[in-house]
Parts: sequence; C-alpha cells; structure tokens
Amino acid sequence: MHLMFILMMSLLAGVGVQAQEASTALAAVAVQTSTVIEQTVPTLVEVVGTLQAVERAAIAAKVTGVVTDVPVVLGSRVTKGDLLVEISAREIAAQLNQARARLNQAGRNLTRERNLLKKHATTAETVKSMQDQYAVANAAVQEARTMLSYASISAPFSGVITAKSIHAGDLATSGTVLLRMENDQKLQAVCAVPESLVLQVQPEQTLTVTIPTVGLTIEAKVAEVAPSADPASRTAPVTIDLPYNEKLRTGQFARVKLPGQAKTSLFVPDGTVLPQGQMERVFVAGDNKAHLRLVRTGMRQGGFTEILAGLNPGETVIVKNNEHLVDGQPIKTQTEKSHD
Repeated sequence: MHLMFILMMSLLAGVGVQAQEASTALAAVAVQTSTVIEQTVPTLVEVVGTLQAVERAAIAAKVTGVVTDVPVVLGSRVTKGDLLVEISAREIAAQLNQARARLNQAGRNLTRERNLLKKHATTAETVKSMQDQYAVANAAVQEARTMLSYASISAPFSGVITAKSIHAGDLATSGTVLLRMENDQKLQAVCAVPESLVLQVQPEQTLTVTIPTVGLTIEAKVAEVAPSADPASRTAPVTIDLPYNEKLRTGQFARVKLPGQAKTSLFVPDGTVLPQGQMERVFVAGDNKAHLRLVRTGMRQGGFTEILAGLNPGETVIVKNNEHLVDGQPIKTQTEKSHD
C-alpha cells in the first residue's frame, strides 16, 4: 500500500512537470492592446407612455331633438365642415319665425315714429324707445338663428370618427356625446416622468420613442412639459410630437428614453471581452504575458463596451488576436488607439 502511494505521487509530479514545460513552450503571440479608460457618460431612463391625437373632440348635442341623419360610420374620414349629425329642431325653427315677425313689426314701428318726429308729431324719447325695441327683436332673431344652427353638427377639423353612440331616430339631448373624432395625422406620445427627471426635459428637446407593437423607433421633439408634478404619483406629464407614420394609432404603447444622471464608467473596445458560456473574459497584458480576468459588462455604444467589474482604469487589455490565448501565454504587444 505504501509503495502504491509513492508511485502515484511520482506520477502526479511527472504530469505537473510536463504541464509546466508545455506552458513555457507556448510561442509568443502578436496582439493589439488598448488602455481601459474611465469616462463620464449620461445614463438613460426609460418610461412608458401612450399615443394620443393632438386634435381630438367629443361631439355633443347643444339642442334637444330627434336625430334625422348621421351620414358617418366608425372609421369614416371627414373634412373640416362636413356634416356629422342632423337634428330635427322644429320648435327652434318656429321660434326663429316668431322672432323675425317681431323684428319686422319693430322695424315698421321705428320707421313710423321717425317719420312722425320729422313732422313734430311725436317725441325723440318715443323714437329712442322704438330703437331699443328693434334692437331687442334683432337680438332675438340672432339667438334663434344660432340655436337653429346647432341642429346641424359639422366636423370641427379634418380627421376620423373613432366612436359613435347615436343613430337616426334616436333622441339627442343637450350635452349628450354623440360622436368622437380625432386627427390621426398628428399624434403625440404622452408619458409620466418622475419628478426627479422632469427638470432635465425641455421643450424642443429630442428624445427617442419606441413603439414595440409596430417595431418603430423614432427621434421626436418634446412639445410640452408640465410645470408641476402630481403629488399622488410624483410624476409630471410630458408630451412628445411624433412625425406621421401610417403604422401609428392612438392608444398604442410607447417607450420613451430620458436622460438620467451622469455616471463614470470604464470602457474597453468591442472585441476585448470574450464570452464563454455564462462567463465574460478579458486578457490583461502585463510582463509580456496574457493574464486571464473575469469581468461583468454593461451597455455598448460607439464601438466600446462598458465594464462594470473586473478591471481598473489604466490597465492594458488585449483587443485583437485574443481568441485563442491561454492564461500566462507570452505576447508581443501593439497598442491600439483609445476611445476619445
């Protein structure tokens, strides 16, 4: 038993000597290196939002009456001034006729009194009273004419009908919403921004908006920033004007990237980090050898990778011809330009 243990130890010692000889026998590899740089970069915070139309309206009745015509359906595209709803308003029409009759009578009375005044057969006070009566009758005509115009509801702007809750024959009452419409050519993304970030958002600032459902990423400008935050949610609404795109619809979900607090991070050129399974490796150059180092990475931008852990500022890393290196392998270095 003792003899077998001695033989096993001798065998392991021989293997160790062979591994050491193999390591020292590795040929030097020509590589390119770069310096780990430390740089202050702005962070991006993502908030969610919803698309809505800049112009949208709830079309409501201003008078009570039976609906006689609704020439639009859901999805109808209308132009400003197009007829949307027609309401029967016979009572208002009758009131307009009565007002016109009173206006005509007041006009005749005023003319007669003026003629009498020229003949000194009446007084100036009587003429003034007739003038006031004529003005009141005229105002009554204008009021009745305006009320009658409410029986024909027209589109306030060009757009599309998005909701319809009235049909011909239904009774429309004053204040009842009959239709909803919006201008789908001009859309905005509306998002709730945390109060800690809202001061960093300014009108006309360009932000990145992503609409995942249609796979669009848009650079758009801020239209409005609320001057105060909601005390309940500690957020302030921000609206962003979006360029027209036929894929965009109101109600769609959006993601908006906002500038956050600046932070200092380490960066190395892309290609420095070598993934291996769940691990990320980097070879550091030192004493003319490649030394293996495990790291943790962050974001990538402009051809550089952020290093969250595993490296220190100023260290020299191997950026090219590093795929087949082993820990401790001799190297011949050639420096690569660092990140500006």
